[in-house]
Amino acid sequence: MPSTTNGTSSLTTALDRDGYVLIPSVLTSDVLTQLRAACQRSIDLARSGQWPFIRTLPKQFPPWPADISHGIWGVQHLLHPSMPDHALFASSYFAHTVVDPVTELLGVVPDELVMELYNLLIRPDADFALRWHRDDIPPTATAEEEMARLGRKAWHAQWNLALFDDCSLIVVPGSHKRARTAEERAADPWDDNMPGQEIVRMQAGDVVFYNNNILHRGVYSKDRERMTLHGSMGVVGHGKERARNVLQHGVEECVQECDFSGLGEGIRERAEGMRQRLVEMGRGNRDVGFAQED
Repeated sequence: MPSTTNGTSSLTTALDRDGYVLIPSVLTSDVLTQLRAACQRSIDLARSGQWPFIRTLPKQFPPWPADISHGIWGVQHLLHPSMPDHALFASSYFAHTVVDPVTELLGVVPDELVMELYNLLIRPDADFALRWHRDDIPPTATAEEEMARLGRKAWHAQWNLALFDDCSLIVVPGSHKRARTAEERAADPWDDNMPGQEIVRMQAGDVVFYNNNILHRGVYSKDRERMTLHGSMGVVGHGKERARNVLQHGVEECVQECDFSGLGEGIRERAEGMRQRLVEMGRGNRDVGFAQED
């Protein structure tokens, strides 16, 4: 059964048990409409070659080339000051509907959070899929290497916020707490029937938080509309390995110039603090490399 909750009281329990938790209907109809319109404008810019920060087909993981001739499947850096709707995206990123679950899941207070990623995953121009993976553990890792990372406390919280119904994310519940089985290691990386897999079925307005080191993949159809806000927030510290998971996306391109002046009092100060902690992370970690290859 899907790991779903209608409140925050059981979030940590569900995430620890299953590796993901879905909260239904976190957006009002007005906000959903506004975000869809803003995302469509961003997609139009990206598909026409007027936005340089994109996820291009057929590449799965960063860095992505700028060539859009094969199409795109994502729009990067929604908080960039040059993004026309950056103020609306900022209000959704720093909203209580996101920050409150994140602080509970990470066991911190808001002033300990670090701003990380905010991107948009979209309908690809051709059918496309990601292989089975853990975000910051390479497929070549031994069982001992997997457990060395999985045994550590989470560095950040990651989420997908669906603006249209979305069943693209496929996970193996509980796999964030163990090394891969022999069967999982031997499986085809694009196996459509991994033992124990579950499709995370989201309705428009639902948000799913998931451990980014759960064994998971994505399957995307060119015929199904998709606008899913894909974000993360983290905590300070944990060195270069933790920084790589964020900085490999090139977020330093915009962090210095992000404009949060349109946010309400209190939220604006929180956002500036989170931004500054990301700046400090970048200063302390240069040439972090990339977590995956494809």
